[in-house]
Amino acid sequence: MPLDNKTISEAVKQAKIKSGDKKFNQTVDLILDIMEIDMKSPEGKIQEVVELPHVTGKPNKVCVIASGEFAMKAKNANADYVIERADLDALNGKKKELRKLAESYDVFISEAPLMPLVGRILGPVLGPRGKMPVPVPPTADIVSIINKHRKTVVVRMRNQPIIQVSVGSVQMKDEDLVDNTMTVLRVLDGKLKRGLKNVKYAFIKTSMGEPVKIKP
Repeated sequence: MPLDNKTISEAVKQAKIKSGDKKFNQTVDLILDIMEIDMKSPEGKIQEVVELPHVTGKPNKVCVIASGEFAMKAKNANADYVIERADLDALNGKKKELRKLAESYDVFISEAPLMPLVGRILGPVLGPRGKMPVPVPPTADIVSIINKHRKTVVVRMRNQPIIQVSVGSVQMKDEDLVDNTMTVLRVLDGKLKRGLKNVKYAFIKTSMGEPVKIKP
């Protein structure tokens, strides 16, 4: 499947039309049917964090795990939630609270020195969800890191040769949705064994709409 702004743009327009007039801001997904790939090999287990060029209509909720001055900087940077060292210790073994935490936030960022503790306490709930924290040094610019991760998506393929990833929402401009879609496709072009030749079919779909095929 070739990279082509025009064909993706047409699919985005059609998907928006088919989405219907709903009272909420529907998500727009890119769905890919992958072929000629061994699902049991490493190439069949793709998990890539991709920074999109445009913030989606539903920016990621970011949780930062930090201590001292770094925790204060994270709060000032408008992190959605900041877990300090004492809070982290208090969560140890509390499965219900840990599950709720894992489901409430899209991205977790951890001060690097806390990672061993984070791995032990949060790893069992975040690992299976593909949300293991991104480690950053205490000297890092937490403002730019949070802003970056507000617009990241996880491109994942496990067990089935299907990739479904959000590229935005129906209230976004068509050209911004096309840019985000192209960004994901470029990453996969470098990850799949035969690049985009491994893509059998590609669709654009809104939350409540029908899938629209991207025609090469």
